[in-house]
Amino acid sequence: MDNKNVKEENVNESKSLNFIQQIIEEDLKNNVNDGRVHTRFPPEPNGYLHIGHAKSICLNFSLAQQYQGKCNLRFDDTNPVKEDTEYVNSIMDDIKWLGFHWDGEPLYTSDYFQQLYDWAVKLITDGKAYVDDQTAAQIAEQKGTPTVPGTESPFRNRSVEENLDLFARMKNGEFKDGEKVLRAKIDMTSSNMHLRDPLMYRIMHAHHHRTGDQWCIYPMYDYAHGESDYIEGITHSICTLEFEVHRPLYEWFVSNLTETAYRPKQREFARLNLSYTVMSKRKLLELVKDNHVNGWDDPRMPTVSGLRRRGFTPASIRHFADTIGVAKRNNVIDVSLLEHCVREDLNKTAPRVMAVLNPVKLIVTNYPENQEEFLSIENNPEDPESGNREIPFSRELYIERDDFLEDAPRKFFRMTPGQEVRLKAAYIVMCEKAVKDAAGNITEIHCTYDAKSKSGSGSEESKRKVKGTLHWVSAKHAAKAEVRIYDRLFNHEAPDAQKETDFKEFINPDSLQILNECYVEPSLKDAKAEDHFQFTRLGYFSVDKDSTAAKMVFNRTVSLKDSWSKTQKK
Repeated sequence: MDNKNVKEENVNESKSLNFIQQIIEEDLKNNVNDGRVHTRFPPEPNGYLHIGHAKSICLNFSLAQQYQGKCNLRFDDTNPVKEDTEYVNSIMDDIKWLGFHWDGEPLYTSDYFQQLYDWAVKLITDGKAYVDDQTAAQIAEQKGTPTVPGTESPFRNRSVEENLDLFARMKNGEFKDGEKVLRAKIDMTSSNMHLRDPLMYRIMHAHHHRTGDQWCIYPMYDYAHGESDYIEGITHSICTLEFEVHRPLYEWFVSNLTETAYRPKQREFARLNLSYTVMSKRKLLELVKDNHVNGWDDPRMPTVSGLRRRGFTPASIRHFADTIGVAKRNNVIDVSLLEHCVREDLNKTAPRVMAVLNPVKLIVTNYPENQEEFLSIENNPEDPESGNREIPFSRELYIERDDFLEDAPRKFFRMTPGQEVRLKAAYIVMCEKAVKDAAGNITEIHCTYDAKSKSGSGSEESKRKVKGTLHWVSAKHAAKAEVRIYDRLFNHEAPDAQKETDFKEFINPDSLQILNECYVEPSLKDAKAEDHFQFTRLGYFSVDKDSTAAKMVFNRTVSLKDSWSKTQKK
């Protein structure tokens, strides 16, 4: 290959890199931090992870894999009031389920509480931090506005000795919550509000899930974040875009507390905003606490555990994260893209099975009453290795009630009197009549079958073309099941962007429909929680954790096609 081709190849490769990869490539070229790549995923254990966190997980862990580096899992456990070991465990489970593994043991900011305290003492000793007695409201008022400089605290010029004494007494529990704080002494006139003497420590007499009652002062995120990165040797501290204005403070703390050539660097990317979804953990917690959903793993929730329970696969979420890419500007991703990614994955991997969700009995009147046979049907035409299985056929079947119309329009190619249809993998049948109860409700449909039209038999009749093919299950052999039809939790594209209206006003009242009288083919009796299937003609479904041998429960992951967009346009 000549030099021109090599150059063009490098240019094309460069164009395919996202901006964070380009930063890393440049750092490696210049041997920054000895050519190491070390990332971290630093969740606060105050709730379950959502699809936005999944994007960050995929980014941080994938970068470490791509550049033969490391990725830490570090819990930002600096607020004991909101944190819980339940959330810690769920976060670890979600990361593993997505297919990633952190380096070493899980880490915690609480591992560094003593070091962070010692560094705070150093800042006080250097005259760069002070104890403030003002209330939160007073401090906020004195900070000014982006266009108006702040005013200095009356406690800003306390002596080093007094600050050291007060800070030690804060640590020893001599003061009440909110009575005092530790602030960094930076610049009350800075155009960056985060540099106007930010809080470093607050008093919180609360039991910590790891350190118990050892501490009653806890570091603020802006202080603990960069120093924890430094302790762990992080090279690329990747945050979402709202932390861009925090970066000067991140760098101020690191520069004022370390003397080594090594420096962690913070870089920001656009967070994931998804249509018809809320991504705030506070609002998701509100949905859970107010019982608008059935827990954090409700299949309508955008949490990783909710998507998992609904039937999304790790591969589909990783593919979604890769498809949307890494951007520098915030934008809104249509939730239909996420649904497309899971359809794409399940289409290749999910076995096709037959289930009837709104059943009506179909009686094949000329099929022998005591006869039954087993018919061969392919498991997944997209996967030649998946093979075939056998399904039972008998005189009495169930079909979808919606597949029958007594007085059908001309282009209705399903079941109607006098019209032939094929029962999938079985026979061509001709509808004769519908049987009704006293109220006029259809209780049975009668048909006859063409015994020579059996699918795959090779006969001329089996090759005969009819316009409709219906799915079905044998009434004698089918297993009864509950099916939960999930739809989008909100019926507004941006439910939490309406300042005049509470986001909960946009909850979709039809986001869950429970069908109790469903029938599935007998091969599903051995299905386990989180097994995925395509119900022929109906959509993709997953076995719910509530499912038992006595009562099978399936969740609809997505429909076969995106019908929402068409409905919205209408």
